[in-house]
Amino acid sequence: MPPGPGRPQDDGARRVDRRRFVVGAGLVGTGGLLAAAGAEPVAAAERDSHRAFGPEDFRGKRLLLVPDVVLLPEGPVKDRAVLVQDGTFRAVGPVRELTHKHRDARTVRLKGHLLMPGFVDAHHHLTQSFGKAQAFGQPSEIFKTVWEPLEHALDEETAHLAAKLAALEALRGGFTTAADAGTRAPVDVGVVAEAAEKAGLRCVLSKVVSDGKGGKEHLERFQSSRLIHPSLAIPVPEDATAEVLKRTADLCADADAVLQVHVNEHLAAVERSLKSVGRRPVAYLHHIGALNPHTLGAHATLLTPDEMRMLADTGAAVSYNPVASAWKGNAVAHALMWQTMGIRFGTGTDGTRGGGFRLIDAAESAQRLTYGLMSGDSSCGAGRGWLTHATALSADAVGLGEVTGEITVGKAADFLLVNLEVPELTPSYDLSWELVRLADRDQITAVFVDGKLRLWHGWPTDWDGPALVRKAAEVGPRVVERARIQRVDPDPDGTARHRRRSRS
Repeated sequence: MPPGPGRPQDDGARRVDRRRFVVGAGLVGTGGLLAAAGAEPVAAAERDSHRAFGPEDFRGKRLLLVPDVVLLPEGPVKDRAVLVQDGTFRAVGPVRELTHKHRDARTVRLKGHLLMPGFVDAHHHLTQSFGKAQAFGQPSEIFKTVWEPLEHALDEETAHLAAKLAALEALRGGFTTAADAGTRAPVDVGVVAEAAEKAGLRCVLSKVVSDGKGGKEHLERFQSSRLIHPSLAIPVPEDATAEVLKRTADLCADADAVLQVHVNEHLAAVERSLKSVGRRPVAYLHHIGALNPHTLGAHATLLTPDEMRMLADTGAAVSYNPVASAWKGNAVAHALMWQTMGIRFGTGTDGTRGGGFRLIDAAESAQRLTYGLMSGDSSCGAGRGWLTHATALSADAVGLGEVTGEITVGKAADFLLVNLEVPELTPSYDLSWELVRLADRDQITAVFVDGKLRLWHGWPTDWDGPALVRKAAEVGPRVVERARIQRVDPDPDGTARHRRRSRS
């Protein structure tokens, strides 16, 4: 097991000399610099002797966690402790105050680490994990040629395996919650719920109800679960009648759940909606009364100013999925405009890749390349803004704003421990920006969901992750072969594969 990267410190005053790097300048309320790893190499045995904490330290019922930095709603803050009990944050405050007040708690010093909220994936398809690479180089609107055939080829066993593989990837990337937009696999969604729970991932789990059946039962099904939060889905508005759409939207509103629906993702989808119902997708939902604060629209990359106003006025939420736009989209959503107009939005992967830090980097970069460069906007939302949209505001978008997404008293203890003593984050001057642009999954030491340690250095602590990966490597290709996916060859003449030699 890899050693923990924390280092002990002397009780007396610390001296920062030329042999030590520093991180943390510019943190909110720091009052000083944080010690980081030594500049000179350290032998493996010495690193082992300096390991400050390990998985065994998190077995107590009341844990007082003392990291170097906590990412609070107001930003990164030093000298804060966090009390975790029964899967919940019970107290957040100055270290001296909390250690004195909660002497009965097990104190864990997290040297060299940041404690931050887990990422919330506002748009995912957990049962599509066997086919991620099948989407590469393909034109837009591949759901009919790739995703539907793939999901239809799943049975209960393989759907469970695919969902658990996706959940593991999400957790490894720092996601503690994912909103699944509903599977088309011919299975009971209970197998997806079981996979997410066993993996340890919090899940907003949808059931597709385009036929108007089973919605109420699904919303009442998982009341005893701490990790599964039911939701309903209609893949695209024209999949259901206006009556079903409106009734489903009302049902979700009454149950305080979200209705997930893909809207305005591709030009073909917009044109299909115009031809079938006479309106663009968002405008159509608004027209029939199915756009409300419990509506979660996926993608929304092609919006008119009128449609943006409809979203803002109704309080509906959308997911901004920048990687999906880069891989298979027709446009990048104008998330900066959404923010200015007060449109609620979170960030989502669309099942492309499960890396939280890479997602926020893509979110900021996509805005910069498509809108910021043209207007001379050098900030493009700033680092702290993207961290908030990927955590607290994503939680709000998927209907869990009162449950997770922040290091706040009363919310679920869904959090990450991120190693700050790495070259990428040293020296540090603005940690929020640095997390957006420089951090990655390999710096995540531990992942906690509902107060329980789920991953340590990228692998589960209570089930066999490598065995799951080996099984998926064996089973996944057979499912893809059975699905008869229709791929377009992006290089039919082989010019990219076999580069011709130029004539002399």
